[in-house]
Amino acid sequence: MSALVCVARIGAAHGVRGAVKLWTFTEDPFAVRRYGPLLSKDGRRQFEIAEVREAKDHLVATFKGVATRDEAERLNGIELYVPREKLPATDADEYYHTDLIGLAAVTTDGETLGRVLAIHNFGAGDIIEIAPLKGPTMLLPFSNAVVPEVDLKGGRVVIALPQEIEGEERDEALAPSRPREGGDP
Repeated sequence: MSALVCVARIGAAHGVRGAVKLWTFTEDPFAVRRYGPLLSKDGRRQFEIAEVREAKDHLVATFKGVATRDEAERLNGIELYVPREKLPATDADEYYHTDLIGLAAVTTDGETLGRVLAIHNFGAGDIIEIAPLKGPTMLLPFSNAVVPEVDLKGGRVVIALPQEIEGEERDEALAPSRPREGGDP
């Protein structure tokens, strides 16, 4: 089986008939219906959507075999995955996060920085996390200015290290960043 890609996360129970809140990470929220059975992260559990409808900022879904609120409550927090090959092809300059994780990160001068550890989005745009060969991880904006080249075939991303970020000195700007207490990881 190919790499699994997270496409949704189950939230709290909704009502008394086994429905749950469902947050999708796909361009079209209803695309989760087209991928066939959705899998847990370890691939051991399958979830098949029986019904889905739009709500304010999420979907409300029912899964086959889940008929009560108690059963729905036990699903809260489960991330749902599909095999990478089931996803549509990307356009130029579009990438699935899973395709970027593990790529070598090099400077515009060709110096090795480290590897792509993760892509995050805390609400203000994508952030690329680089695990350097030494020192703390770096969190940088995933923008064309900072990441001018993504070479999937060559297995690398090119990073143009910012000289200054919002008036900070370069060493301070590249210092490790930690989430606030109670915030997203």
